[in-house]
Amino acid sequence: MAAVVPADTLRIPGSRTLRFEGQDHGSGVSFFLVSNDPGQGPDLHRHPYSETWSVLEGEATIRIGTESVVARAGDTAVVGPDVWHGFTNTGTGVLRMMCIHASGTMIQENKSEEHR
Repeated sequence: MAAVVPADTLRIPGSRTLRFEGQDHGSGVSFFLVSNDPGQGPDLHRHPYSETWSVLEGEATIRIGTESVVARAGDTAVVGPDVWHGFTNTGTGVLRMMCIHASGTMIQENKSEEHR
């Protein structure tokens, strides 16, 4: 059965970002469709599965473990399971990025200040 999930049902309250939990919709993957202003992005965190990013618009500096990479529109980056990571919009405009979680349910551990 074909189904469309309206964007407004996925929007994080007070944000432009969408959060899709695949398990709720019969899918084996989950994603964030990020829409961040310059300087915005998540703190360091990790997942027990891989995450793949596809930059649709703008520029992101992505920290993967102890390294940082810059990804721009059209670029893709991947982080393996259990690796600390995060990203920041380091461009001058809006960052639009698809963050694909290789899991039907998002599982995230945030890195505390004492472990940075």
